[in-house]
This record gives sequence, structure tokens and C-alpha cells, in this order.
Amino acid sequence: MVLRVLAMAGGLAGAVGFSQFPEFSQQYAQRLGGAVDEMSAIVQKYETDAAQAGLSLDAYIQSLSQEGPLSQTQATNMSTHVQRHSYLVSAQEALNGAGPFMRARLAGYMGDQDVAKQAFDDFKPALPATFEGAVFAGTGFLGGWLSLSAVFALLTGLWTSVTGIFRKRAT
Repeated sequence: MVLRVLAMAGGLAGAVGFSQFPEFSQQYAQRLGGAVDEMSAIVQKYETDAAQAGLSLDAYIQSLSQEGPLSQTQATNMSTHVQRHSYLVSAQEALNGAGPFMRARLAGYMGDQDVAKQAFDDFKPALPATFEGAVFAGTGFLGGWLSLSAVFALLTGLWTSVTGIFRKRAT
């Protein structure tokens, strides 16, 4: 009886957690768009500076990295910004126009920690009142309930085996 109640609690915890994914993923996608805009402006400035020097951006960064320590630091920072911009743009392209079910499938593109932290900081859980929220809640409930039920079944079977061994030895 206690194990069933605990499994039900696990199912409810899974339902509550999973039901929040559609809204969180939407907020993540919005934050991602803002981060792409910000990084695009920075990279555009780098490209303008490189063009004024008569170099491609890669050649400009390479040239900076061969100068003194200050220039090397700047080149490293620029390279990091360009790489992050590229990552964010590819993630945005993958997530653009994706609904909540597709965003769940594409969750690997929601891996930028800065964007996720900003989205999570402003995120406020709510009761899912959409079809998508209900489906995610049902999936979370089923996953949580089945996971805890499996763990309890494994532990119960292990306990039964261990106590059976000791009973045989005692007789």
C-alpha cells in the first residue's frame, strides 16, 4: 500500500514537472532569439572592423592572436563570441516554428546554459491548460509512476531473495 502511494506521488511529481515543458521551452526560444540578436550585433561589429582592415574575420582574429598579450586576449574573446553566435543561430534555426512536441524532440538544441538560466529565472510554473500541457503532464505522470514502481519492484524482489536466503540458513 505504501509503495503504491509513493509510486503515485512519483507519478504526480512527473506530471507537474513535465507539464511545465511547453511553456518553458517557449520562453527559452524567445530568450534564444534575443541572445542571437545580441550576438549578431557583436559579430557584425567584428566583421566591420575586419573589413576596414581589409581582412576576413578569421584572418583578422588570427592576426590579432599573433600580437601582444592584450591582442591575444581580445582574439580569444572574439573567437568565443563568433563560435557562440554560430551555435545560437543553428539552435534558433532548428527551433524556429517548432511546436511544443517538436521542441521536446529537439531539446538538445536548448543547451545554452546562459539562455536556459535566464529563461528559468523568469519562469513561473502554471497549471497546464493546453492540450500540449496535458499530454506532457500525462507523460510525466506515467514516467514517474512507472519509474518508481520499477524501483520498488526491484527492491521488493531483492529483499525477498535476501530474506529467503537467511531463512534457509536458519532452518
